[in-house]
Amino acid sequence: MTGFKPRDTVHMWTQIVGKIRMALTPMLNHWWHVTLYVTPRGLSTSKIPYGGGAFDIEFDFCDHQLHIRSSEGTARSIVLEPKSVAAFHAEVFETLAGLGIQAPIRAVPNEVEPAIPFAEDHQHASYDPGAIRMFWQQLIEADRVLKVFSSRFRGKASPVHLFWGGMDLAYARFSGRVAPAHPGGVPNCADWVMVEGYSHELSSCGFWPGVGEEGAFYAYTYPEPPGYAEYVNEADGVVYRQSDRLYLFPYENVRSAPDPDSKLLGFLHATYEAAAETGHWDRAGLEVDPHRWRR
Repeated sequence: MTGFKPRDTVHMWTQIVGKIRMALTPMLNHWWHVTLYVTPRGLSTSKIPYGGGAFDIEFDFCDHQLHIRSSEGTARSIVLEPKSVAAFHAEVFETLAGLGIQAPIRAVPNEVEPAIPFAEDHQHASYDPGAIRMFWQQLIEADRVLKVFSSRFRGKASPVHLFWGGMDLAYARFSGRVAPAHPGGVPNCADWVMVEGYSHELSSCGFWPGVGEEGAFYAYTYPEPPGYAEYVNEADGVVYRQSDRLYLFPYENVRSAPDPDSKLLGFLHATYEAAAETGHWDRAGLEVDPHRWRR
């Protein structure tokens, strides 16, 4: 539909699939049980327990299909093509029912405005295979470098995973200390959801496609200590956005660099250092040499 990008439609589709995982998977701290993961072909829920078995759901952005596969050996697919969120929602639950799977969800999107119930959303209905494939390739590259970055930390840390609320690929490190209760205020998301997500001090980073021409890498810390916003040199296009209390680094600035991996890792290390130094983290106890056994 005019006014909406194909990614906006897929964003709503990922919310439907993510909510299915959330409904059937035991809760983990910081909502880690609800996320999606980058695969060689798209995005997956990973294994979802169901009854005495399991199933998974995967967005295949190579063949442009949604695959639903069961441990009983059954599988069904839905074609990813221009269709409304309402039509996709109906197809997914009809397909699940055909596999004998029931997954009650709250069928309204989170963290977006307006929050149109999935069954009533006929506005988001576009799908451009080329554009979506390029978006998935961004996720592939970002996921790879974030995992390299994650290898330098031995403390509590999240997986690299995609939160379908904000549609961002994220990775978080934790200081080990409890944080003050988050104030909430996220659109169409209960404050207690944010309280759980930010229960402990963290330094978070990732890739967010919803800003700028090509998306941007971001970094923030919670709670934000004095001096954090001024710590990182705003060179090569890095900016601190006061309204969201985070650093942003445009994707195109990384993509066009002579060594994109080093450029991105430099941003990730600098913003983490900003959080760890201004927040007085135990860096000696939390950080590690990823090559320690190669010597």
